[in-house]
Amino acid sequence: MGLNSIQPMEISRPGLNGVQTAELGQPGAEIIKKPYVPPQPLSCGQKVKRWFKKYFLEGQHLEEDAEEELHNLPENPTWHDLIFIKYRKFVAMLIPFVLMQSFWWMLAIRWNFFEWYPEYWHMPVTMILGSFVGGMTSEGSGAVAFPVMTLALHIAPSIARDFSLMIQSCGMTSALMCVLFMKVRIEHRAVILGTLGAVPGFIIGVHFVDPLFNGPQKKMMFVSIWTAFAIALCILNTQKKRPTFKEIPDFKPWKAVVLFITGFVGGVFDAFAGSGVDICIFSIATLLFRVTEKTVTPTTVVLKGINAVIGFYYRAAMMGDISEMAWRYFALSIPVSSITGPLGSFLGSHLHRQVVAGFVYILEIMALIGFLLTKPTWQLIAAGGCIIFAGFVFFSLISKSGQIILRNIEEKEKRQQETGTV
Repeated sequence: MGLNSIQPMEISRPGLNGVQTAELGQPGAEIIKKPYVPPQPLSCGQKVKRWFKKYFLEGQHLEEDAEEELHNLPENPTWHDLIFIKYRKFVAMLIPFVLMQSFWWMLAIRWNFFEWYPEYWHMPVTMILGSFVGGMTSEGSGAVAFPVMTLALHIAPSIARDFSLMIQSCGMTSALMCVLFMKVRIEHRAVILGTLGAVPGFIIGVHFVDPLFNGPQKKMMFVSIWTAFAIALCILNTQKKRPTFKEIPDFKPWKAVVLFITGFVGGVFDAFAGSGVDICIFSIATLLFRVTEKTVTPTTVVLKGINAVIGFYYRAAMMGDISEMAWRYFALSIPVSSITGPLGSFLGSHLHRQVVAGFVYILEIMALIGFLLTKPTWQLIAAGGCIIFAGFVFFSLISKSGQIILRNIEEKEKRQQETGTV
């Protein structure tokens, strides 16, 4: 007879009210056996409901103090408790919306932005999806704006780059405000070190790297590199119930150096595509440091919001050669981005990490298909294929290194537990 065959028992004894519970071994105790009742199988509707709740209503990963405040909410909360604790996540969406819309409508009425919509309506419509995806995933809204402008609208990559930075300075900043006010858990060290690396990377990239490539080459590199990352992430996520961390574990100086270098490389990508530092940090944090996508995604939202403002400032104030087309697209897209960016962050913070990763796969597949539909030359296709292969090998090596780091951390924790037990 194994452990699984032991039936549940109720131990009882006679009392004033009939049968009362008694401890095993007490005098007068009698054992009443109840027949084993197997669990009822779930219906199809119940299975779908459970699946939907698991992947789309997982809930937010909040900072520890925010979780404690929410769990210890008083029975008769004050208006302060209701606004800043119970309904904090809804207020978080409202704040950037009110601020951005107020400023935009005053400027739009004063300078009559509305007359430009018949000619420049394409990007405001695109940014309905772009900013929503940017707030929800690690890609940033520039990952949607850049390929649409360059591949579909055939706009120069430099204009697409500038517009991506400009609109993310509003849309991703709105999402940033939403994330910070909701107190969703982020990896602060990745934000700080990634930004410190991205700023010099962007400046060097915009002056020295961007002029080296023509438009089709920039499109090809943007699509190829992140397609390789999406493939590596997909393979990693085929490992069911893989261990993840809420923050970078066992943080050491070499990890800080890795984040700084990653930010520098991402800043170079920002210089010619308007998006890159967020995806770079996301790739290293998930593949190498094994941080959950639930933490890394809002981290990249904050990171991209900060770096978009810096990049926009440098291009507008220090270089001063942003085209009129980029300015007009930017002016007309602000009211859309200020709504869908925070909304994406709000919804994305409730999704399962596999769903968040799924959006990354879809975006990269769409970008790759869009690039192929432009009928690039065979040389570009061959170069893109080589970059995808080389990038896949690189990200696979990063993932393997992450497995080694994870194994070392687990062994270290095991030794500490054994030492503590002894």
